Amino acid sequence: MKDTNHTQSEERRVAEALEAMRKDAGDAFKLEAVNLAEMERRTGLSRSRLRRLKKNGFEFKPHANKGRKAKKTVLSGFTGALDDLLRKGVSNSSVILERLKELGYPGGLTVVKEYIARHKNLLPPKRQVVAPQGNRGRRYETPPGDSFQMDWGFTNVVASTGGTFQCACFVMTCHHCGACYVEFFPNAKQENLFIGMIHGFERLGVPAHVLTDNMKSVVLHRDLEGQPVWHSDYDAFMHTVGFQTKLCKPRHPFTKGKVERLVRFVKENFLAGRTFYNVTDLNRAALEWCDKQNGIFHRGSACVPNEVHGSECAQHLHLLDDSRELQGYLCPLRKISFDGFVNYEGRRFGVPYQYTGSFVRVMRKDAWLYIYSEDLLQLLVSHEVTWSKCDRFCKDQYAVPQQPEEFPTAPVKTQATMLPEDELDRSFEKFNFSKGADSDD
Repeated sequence: MKDTNHTQSEERRVAEALEAMRKDAGDAFKLEAVNLAEMERRTGLSRSRLRRLKKNGFEFKPHANKGRKAKKTVLSGFTGALDDLLRKGVSNSSVILERLKELGYPGGLTVVKEYIARHKNLLPPKRQVVAPQGNRGRRYETPPGDSFQMDWGFTNVVASTGGTFQCACFVMTCHHCGACYVEFFPNAKQENLFIGMIHGFERLGVPAHVLTDNMKSVVLHRDLEGQPVWHSDYDAFMHTVGFQTKLCKPRHPFTKGKVERLVRFVKENFLAGRTFYNVTDLNRAALEWCDKQNGIFHRGSACVPNEVHGSECAQHLHLLDDSRELQGYLCPLRKISFDGFVNYEGRRFGVPYQYTGSFVRVMRKDAWLYIYSEDLLQLLVSHEVTWSKCDRFCKDQYAVPQQPEEFPTAPVKTQATMLPEDELDRSFEKFNFSKGADSDD
C-alpha cells in the first residue's frame, strides 16, 4: 500500500509539471524535448529517474517483477511451526517471534505480522462477546511494600504418552509496582499454596498484607458479623511468616485485578506453544520469564518493576526467617505405606525399609525430591523428579540390614560331638497303604 501511494504521488507531480511546462512553452512544447533539469526542479525526482520516464514517454509502467513472489523467503522452513501456533489460538506476534527464535528463525517481527494477517483463517473462532457490565468501581493503590496479590490459574498439559492432565499455576504480584512470581504445581492443595507463597516471599519479600479471593485453603466461612473464619493451618501460617490477609469480592477485578490479569498474561504469553520435559524444566523457564518481565517497562504501572521494587518497595518489606516452623511448611508430612512408599504430588517414591518411623517429611527442590525423617534431622533418600506415574524405588529399598557378627580372636581348641537323631517308631508302617502290597503276599 505504501509503494502504491508513492507511485501515484510521483505520477501526479510529473503530470502537473508537464502541464505547467506546456502552458509556458505554448505550441513550441514537445514531449521528447523536455528539459530534465527543469523537470527535476519541479518534481523533485532524480535525473536518472526522469531519464527513464522520458524514454517511455513519461508513462509509468509497472515493474517487471511486480506480483512475483520469491520461492524461498526468510520464513521458509518455519511456516509449519507458525501455522501450528495459529491453530492453537496463538495470535500474539511477539510470542510467535519468540517461539520461532528458539527454532533458529533469523528474521524480524514485521514478516511475522504480515504472515499472521494473511493467515487469520487458521485461528480458531473467538468466544461470543457478552454485553459489557460497565464500570463497577475504581481501582485503588497502596503504598510501596504494603500489599501483594496472589491467585491460582489452571492449564491442561498434553503428556508425551498422549494423555492429558491438569496443572496448577501459582502467581503472586506486588500491588504497587507489578513485580511478579510464577510457579507450577501438579495441584492446588493447601501445602502447595504454602510452598508457593514461601518461594514468592523469598524472591519478593514479605509484605504487610496479602490480597486473595475466598480460597478453601484460606477461609472456611464468615461469622454472624461477617468476619472471616480462617482455616486453622492458614492462620498458623500467617502468624509464623508475619503478614495479614485481606479477602476480596468475587468477580470484582478492581481489588485484585492485577493478579487476575497476570494469570491471563501467563496463559497467553508464557504458556502459548510452550513445551517442556518435567516440572523442573517448566519452573526454570517460568523464573526466567518472570525475570524478563520484571526487567522491562510496564505501561500500566509506568515503571520497570525491578527498579521500583528494589528502590521503594524493598524498604518496607521484611525478609523471611529461616526457622524450623517454616521448614515444616516446605517439607509436608507423609505417611509411609505398607510396601515402603510415600505419595507426593500424585507419584510414589520409595523409602528405605530399615527406617523404623511411620512418617517422613518430603520436599521437592529443583530436579530432586528429598525425603527426611519426621524430625528433619536425617536425610533418608533422594529421587529425581519427573511427571512419570511409575513407582520410584530407592537403592536397596527392601534389603534386610546386615546384623553385626562376632568372630573368634584366638584359636578354637574346644571340641564337641553331635550324635545322630533317634529313628522314628515304625510300628504303624503297615498301615501305610500308599506303598501298595508286597508281591510275596
